[in-house]
Amino acid sequence: MLEDAQGLEVTTDSKAAIAAVNNFIDQALSYGKNAEAVIRQGIAADPDCAIIHAYAAAYYLSQENAQAWQQAKPHLEAAQQQLPRITKREQLYVQAIAAWAKGAIDRAIALHETITQKFPRDLISVQQGQYHYFYLGDQERLLSIAKKVLPENLENHYLYGMVAFGLEQCHRLQEAEAMGRIATSMNRDDPWAHHAVAHVMETQGRVDEGIAWMESLADTWENCNSMLYTHNWWHIALYYLEQSNSEKVLALYDSHVWGRAQKYSPKDQVGAIALLLRLELRGFDVGERWQKLSAYLLPRLHEHALPFQDLHYIYALAKAGRTDWLEQMWLSIQQHALTVNPFVRRHWTEITIPCARGMVAHANGDWLEAVAKLQPVLPRLSQIGGSHAQRVLFEHVYRDALLRIQKQSQIYFLGTVKTGKLAAI
Repeated sequence: MLEDAQGLEVTTDSKAAIAAVNNFIDQALSYGKNAEAVIRQGIAADPDCAIIHAYAAAYYLSQENAQAWQQAKPHLEAAQQQLPRITKREQLYVQAIAAWAKGAIDRAIALHETITQKFPRDLISVQQGQYHYFYLGDQERLLSIAKKVLPENLENHYLYGMVAFGLEQCHRLQEAEAMGRIATSMNRDDPWAHHAVAHVMETQGRVDEGIAWMESLADTWENCNSMLYTHNWWHIALYYLEQSNSEKVLALYDSHVWGRAQKYSPKDQVGAIALLLRLELRGFDVGERWQKLSAYLLPRLHEHALPFQDLHYIYALAKAGRTDWLEQMWLSIQQHALTVNPFVRRHWTEITIPCARGMVAHANGDWLEAVAKLQPVLPRLSQIGGSHAQRVLFEHVYRDALLRIQKQSQIYFLGTVKTGKLAAI
């Protein structure tokens, strides 16, 4: 029995395995690009180390795609085989990942809460608890699961960044910025802390400061995985969009947001889709980018990993004119909504499906249908996850459709006045 860098017992006698565990913890908390390689090293050092297999399963599940889910299965099975001989903390963690794999998110969350209560140094469990709360739109508990372990981790800058993001999501902006800056002062290479401060500045309309903050730290993101690398550059692009600098935004899309994306990564795809849509809502021409991006969406048609993601995919398919894929995905979403775990079923049936109808209607220029479907669900969109900065996109789509209806009505009214038809109405 050895201890990891967090001071937590790990069931292994291999120092090489412990080194891999410690490297994985750092990679996970820093959103590093070498997490998968580190996992492989750990398994090679000790094939019976349950926590490494559980970390592998969690890593693949977080990719939110069918191929990665299949990769997670053997690691989860290997971890579960070791349950009788491992520590209580490791047992709880393995069970939490098993619940996630089954779609029992409520049970996974409960287990992560138990871990963080009994073992407050386990920041990997904190991070994954935040992940689940994020995609359930539960901002208060996203903050609380990190904040409650802060007294036991005052030296850990990664936790400061996690708390900062939770504070921002709870609209406690001044506290969030202070916490994010503390994390960055403790370690400049903390991309999640950079990201939290970027959210604050965006919310407060501090565009020039946001650009300066993020671009001054962007060199450190070369060590990030593609998800956070592209996402942090996405935030920079949003600042330039506020300046109506479409040339710069498109350049960032081509060079960083999509240009450096893992093209088949769901989270990278979602960020690119969201940026193209924002550009079009501002009246800018994105050229053939919808068609090029949508070519990579075929694997997404039947996955339904997260409702938040599906709303982006289905819009992109409609904009690209891929009607066959769109019809397949639409039918698949409806079938999925009937079979999904009851804990999240209402999110699909009551929010995602009507919102998807509205998004497709907007993509097809049916403004009345877009308004009719989007208006009732806007107040509940937090329940399908995403940050404030991400979810506001759906409100922008709704407002765009509403403005177009109003303009059409004005044009019709003026036309009837000019032709003298108004008197006959």
